[in-house]
Amino acid sequence: MRQMTMREANQQFSQLVRQVQVTGESVQVLRNGVPAAEIHPVSTRTGKCALPPDREKALKQLLESARHSTAKSDGKGFTREELHARD
Repeated sequence: MRQMTMREANQQFSQLVRQVQVTGESVQVLRNGVPAAEIHPVSTRTGKCALPPDREKALKQLLESARHSTAKSDGKGFTREELHARD
């Protein structure tokens, strides 16, 4: 999570809000070096937060890997070994 002082946040507020909205990255605002507030992106109407492009890509890769996994399950869920198996 990115950090910035209250002064920086105040001087760049419009730009800061735009960056949080576009990147999905939260920002922690410090007052006298101590965390005072956090600015987070708002969830969309579907209830999902927009992910930064790198996290979106990682999530898609994870889901694709899970779809094509050769791990077997007895219908009661995956074992720890199956979840951590690597190709």
